[in-house]
Amino acid sequence: MGWRRPGVEPAGAGACGAGPGENCGSALDVLGFYGYIAMNAMSLLSIRQYRARAAIAKALAHPSRLLMLDALLDGEKCVCELTELVGADQSTVSKHLSVLKHAGLVEDRKQGCMTYYRVKCRCLNGFFACMENVLQANLRAQQEMVARR
Repeated sequence: MGWRRPGVEPAGAGACGAGPGENCGSALDVLGFYGYIAMNAMSLLSIRQYRARAAIAKALAHPSRLLMLDALLDGEKCVCELTELVGADQSTVSKHLSVLKHAGLVEDRKQGCMTYYRVKCRCLNGFFACMENVLQANLRAQQEMVARR
């Protein structure tokens, strides 16, 4: 009975309360237990996957970071170039780059006292194109709504 959660009856579980490795006399009881475990493992993997996706989305959720990523798609840039582009102080730009690096979107290399960043994942072009499509569709919908008034 130790493997059951209160109020949760795994599929095929018997009324005998047998735990893992115990048999109530039915193969369905054992399959129910392992099915329950497999189902929960899949849920945990899905939750981890969604959390990982959310972390990437959160890293993308700042205009300065999007601007830097867009610039880095054209090629490697040093922090000083990105600082000038964004128009913020170097510590702010470095923090943004750290967020992007932690999310796996950029990587860096050091050359002397300079640090250069480049995009780690080239699929960002497709992501940006998708975002532009959504923005255009939203604009068309708003224009149609205004035209109906």
